[in-house]
Order: sequence, then C-alpha cells, then structure tokens
Amino acid sequence: MEATTPDEELKTLEIRLNQLKLEYEKYFLGTRPTEPAQLRSEIQKIVLRWSNTRITNTALRFKFNSLNGRYQAFKRQWDNVLRQIEAGTYKRHVFKADLHDRERGIGIDAPKAATSSGTPGGGDPNLFETYRDAMLTTGQSASGLTPEKLQKAIEKQEAAIKQKYGCDKVDFKVIVADGKVKLKAAAG
Repeated sequence: MEATTPDEELKTLEIRLNQLKLEYEKYFLGTRPTEPAQLRSEIQKIVLRWSNTRITNTALRFKFNSLNGRYQAFKRQWDNVLRQIEAGTYKRHVFKADLHDRERGIGIDAPKAATSSGTPGGGDPNLFETYRDAMLTTGQSASGLTPEKLQKAIEKQEAAIKQKYGCDKVDFKVIVADGKVKLKAAAG
C-alpha cells in the first residue's frame, strides 16, 4: 500500500466529507434509498485517528480542526433530521404526505373541494397557498410569487392545453419532482 503524506490524507478527508454531505442530502430528498452509514463510519474512524494523533505542523492542525468542526456540525444537523424523520415531523416528509392526502381528497373540506368549477385551473382556492408552501418547504424562493402571477401562468397553460387536446376543463395540482415545485395539468 502506498504511503500518503498527512496533507494528502487531509485533502482526501475533505473530499470524502463533501461526498458524505451530498449523500445525506440525496437521502433526505428521497433520491437515495438508505442512509450513507458506511461512508459516515469511515470518516468517523479517520477523524478519531487524527484526533488521537499529535499534529505538530500548525497548518495541518488548523486544516484538521476546520474539517473536524465541519464534520461535527454536519453530524449534529444529520442526527437532528434523522430524529425528525423517526418522529414523523420532518418538514419535507410531512409536506409530501399532505400533498398525497390532497391528491386523494383526504383532509380537504367538502365545500372547498366542490368549488373547483368555473374558474381557470379548476379554481382550487388553495392552489396558490399549496404552491407557495411547496416552494418554501423545498428551499426555493417564493419572494416574487403572487396569486395574480400564478393565475396568469395557469390561464396561459390552460389555454394551450385546451387548444392542443380539445378539452373543456383543465385541472392543476402541485407536485414536487426532483426537489422542484411544478404544476401538473390534467385535461378534464
């Protein structure tokens, strides 16, 4: 096995730490099926080994302490999110569950569900709020979003869909795909 310098080992640790961060982000978004526990334990071993080693080079000690601080902060964040997931309070999962319930008609008051005819986009009075909440939950900026802008976009899409498919009614629903909020149209 090839001997590496301490500087190269710390660069490798930094690269693996960034990789672990990305893997956890994928896991929390739902694109990775399992938690990256193996990579985390490998990094934990490296951090423990370096923590128990006397580092005389000031630059290397500073670099290791910086990487260790980042790793400890990430660990706290990841553990907190994992606890939220186990408790069923993780915002992204709660949001997705609410969306699935809305798609199935669960949790929507009957009078609100009955008002979906006669206005563009099916006239769902909660569409703007659902769209805005989805954007905020997924970390997208909703600062320039207004009900009027959303309504204009819906009317434009609705006209194009009616012309293309020759239908009388178009229903819209909010979906989250690949971490992005989108409106999905269905010809009625």
